[in-house]
Amino acid sequence: MSGKRVLVVDAGGRGNAIAHAFARSGAVERVYVAPGNAGSEMMDKCRLAMIDDEVPKSTSELLAFARKEGIDLVFVGPEGYLSEGIVDIFQEEGQRILGPKREATVLESSKCQTKDLLKRLNVPVPPYRNFSDPQEAKEYARQRCAEDPGMGLVIKADGLAAGKGSILCANQEEADSVIERIMVSPRPFGQAGDRIEIEDRLEGRELMFFALSDGRTVRAMQSALDYKQAFSPDEEVAIRLFNRLAGNPNQDNNPNTGGMGGFSPHPWLDEELTERIMKKIALPTLRGFKEISGQEYRGVIYFGLMISEDREPSVLEINVRLGDPEAEVILPRLETDFYQLSTAVVEGRLDEVPLQWSDDFCLGVCAISGRVIKTITSTGPERPGYPGEHYTNMPIRGLERVDPEVIVYHNGTAWGTDSAGNRRLYTTGGRVFTLVARGRSLAQARARAYENIKRVRFNGMRYRKDIGLGYI
Repeated sequence: MSGKRVLVVDAGGRGNAIAHAFARSGAVERVYVAPGNAGSEMMDKCRLAMIDDEVPKSTSELLAFARKEGIDLVFVGPEGYLSEGIVDIFQEEGQRILGPKREATVLESSKCQTKDLLKRLNVPVPPYRNFSDPQEAKEYARQRCAEDPGMGLVIKADGLAAGKGSILCANQEEADSVIERIMVSPRPFGQAGDRIEIEDRLEGRELMFFALSDGRTVRAMQSALDYKQAFSPDEEVAIRLFNRLAGNPNQDNNPNTGGMGGFSPHPWLDEELTERIMKKIALPTLRGFKEISGQEYRGVIYFGLMISEDREPSVLEINVRLGDPEAEVILPRLETDFYQLSTAVVEGRLDEVPLQWSDDFCLGVCAISGRVIKTITSTGPERPGYPGEHYTNMPIRGLERVDPEVIVYHNGTAWGTDSAGNRRLYTTGGRVFTLVARGRSLAQARARAYENIKRVRFNGMRYRKDIGLGYI
C-alpha cells in the first residue's frame, strides 16, 4: 500500500493536526487540505487543495476535487460540513469518507434532542428542561434559582455555536440576561438560539472523553485536558474589561471560547474511569442511537462529561468530531498509522487495528486575537478581542524563531503582501495558531511551549499563561 492521497476537510488548527497525522503515514504520498489556511502548506507532504486556481469550499466543489485528484480517503474535521450531510453525499458518489452521516450529527447539532435521547437511554445527564419560549425559560430559571440559590444554571443554545453557546449563570439576574440575549436580542448564535436547554450546574470535574466507532466496535482514544475559558481565573480585571467592551457591563462571567490550549495525556483519566465511561456512557449511547435510528455511527465522537466526587460521569454535551485544541495535543502522540486506522474505521475493521500512543506529554498554547492596544493613529472602535469582536489582518512575526521540534498548528492565518510588496503572514481569525511542545514530563513540555510562544508576535496577541500549571 503506497502512494495514497488524502483530503482533509477543515480550515483550522484541528485540520493542520489531522493533516500532520496523515502525513506521518508511510502509506500516504500527499495530503490535501481544504479550505485550509497558510499552515496547511507548511508541513511535509501537505498542500492546499486547488481546483481552477480556487480553494474548494462547498461540498460540490470538494467532491469535484476528490474525483479530479483520485483521492483515496476523505477525513472531515468540522461539525458544519458533517451536519450538512457531506458524508452522505460523498458515499452516494462512491467516495471513501470518514465521519458520521447527517442523521447522526444531531448528537451535536441539537443539544435539546440529544439530552432527550440520552434520558430515554438511561445515560446519566444533569436535571434539565428545553424551551422555545423565552418567558417560560425565565420562569423556570427563577424557579430553579429559588429552590437552590447556590447551585447555578447552565444555559445552552440548542444548535451549533462554535463552542461558545454554553453559558454559566450564577443567579436569576444573569440567567434572565443570557436568555434574553440568546433568544431575543442580539441573538449572537442566530437560529441556533431558537431553542435553549437549561440544566442544573453539576459539581465535579469536567472531562472531554474521545472514542472511535466503526459502527460495530467502539474504542476509547487518549484524551486531553483543555482550557475553554478565555482568561485564567485570577484575571478578574481583564474579565470585567472584556465584558464591558462586549456590551455586557453587568456580567463578570469568564467567557467560553473554542479553546485556549490544553495538554495530553489527561492527568486523572485512568483505566478504571475509562472503563466506567465506556460502560455507562459511550457504549449505551452509540448502541442505543443505532437501535432507535437504525444508523451506524462511524467516526470520532467526544463526550463532554462532568465527573462527580465519587467518579460517576454525567453527559453535558456530545460532539461528533475531534475537538480543537484537543486534536492538536492528542494526535501528535498517536503512534498507530493514522491512514491504516482511518481506513479500518471506514471499512468496519476497527477491532483489527491496535491503538498505540507515545508516553510523551504534549502541551499546546493557543495565541488569539485579543484587545488591540490603541495608539494616537489607531482608527476604528475598541473591541474586546476573541471570543468577542476582534481585529484581523495583523502581520505575524517570529515564527521562524520557533524551535524545529516544536509544532505550530495554524488556526486562522493567510499569506498576504505588505506595503513594500513582501510576502507576509497575517491573522485571519480569533484563534490564530496553537503552538505545541512535547516532553518526557508535563513540566518539560510546558517550559518548551511557553519559551517558544514568547518568540512570536502580532498586534493584540494574547494567550493564557496557566496551561498545565496546576498539574506539574
